[in-house]
Amino acid sequence: MRQLTVVIPSEPGRLLKEMIKRAVGDNSHRIIRSSMELPDMTENDILFAVELNPIGVNTEMNQILEKLWERGNSSLSGSRGGLLVHSSYNSFTKTASQDIIYLANQLGCLFPGRPAIEANENLDNFQPLEKIYRMPLEDICLLKCEELGRRLISTQEYFRNKSIAVLHSSNKGTSNTLQLWDLVRKNLSGIDITEVYLGNGNITDCRGCSYKTCKYFGRQSKCFYGGIVVEEVYPAISNSSTLIMLCPNYNDMLTANIVATINRLTALFRKTKFYDKKLFSVIVSGYSGGDALAKQLISSLNMNKTFELPPAFSMQATANDPGSILRIEDIEDKAREFAKHIMKNI
Repeated sequence: MRQLTVVIPSEPGRLLKEMIKRAVGDNSHRIIRSSMELPDMTENDILFAVELNPIGVNTEMNQILEKLWERGNSSLSGSRGGLLVHSSYNSFTKTASQDIIYLANQLGCLFPGRPAIEANENLDNFQPLEKIYRMPLEDICLLKCEELGRRLISTQEYFRNKSIAVLHSSNKGTSNTLQLWDLVRKNLSGIDITEVYLGNGNITDCRGCSYKTCKYFGRQSKCFYGGIVVEEVYPAISNSSTLIMLCPNYNDMLTANIVATINRLTALFRKTKFYDKKLFSVIVSGYSGGDALAKQLISSLNMNKTFELPPAFSMQATANDPGSILRIEDIEDKAREFAKHIMKNI
């Protein structure tokens, strides 16, 4: 039987205490408060509950993650994670959540779609939900904590198929990212793979249609602005259980066409959530910063758009000159292992 573990690395304030209470409910659980009392954390359902200081840090949480890191990259193997973050200020809850999820995921922790509940100083991040729930902001926050608690310990098995949608905006022949993906792909046997190239012309970014307009088009699996996003991206994602993002890192940011495509997923998201779809990525940087892009994908597609984040979801490499990816030591072995990892988790 799986163990529900609540990691509370510092004394929580009033609201965070209530958030924890609502997320845990009546479920039996154990509480971990410091790195000095850290038990075996594999095969656990883990709820991280973090109170941030004025500069957006929780030192005790960092110590716990560092201790887990010292145990190796399987220290959270088989575990599922959720996160409650509270700040008495209006900054840092998003970036702190990204950092914790990224590090725990590197250690083998899976995160279901929308795994983080952020509560900032005045809870204005819940204002868009006021029109839907017609409740005070704090009540909406606590309701979302209950929902997260249920998802965290859920044993629901989603439908899976051996189909992968791959999105990229790179040019064949010069892209180290595509060359690395080719090394991965050749080891994905028995998988139906649909690649969509986003680089043919500029993709119109989301222009912020009204909720009613967006939902109207979303019900038809369409978007007001049409184009390749509707014609190729929507069907590829709808028909697949797994999404792989191929992301070159030029300026520590996702490329414009990839960002625009993610933004345009909102219309399809209005029709159906993506909790049953998994997210992987291949990221190649010319210098450094692959983790910055991985965190952007976590924030936009896992925390926001509800894609499940499998353990160690991102393969990252550094290669500058065209073709230099192939000169990285053992790169074919690393690509083969990542392909096996994908096959194991879909």
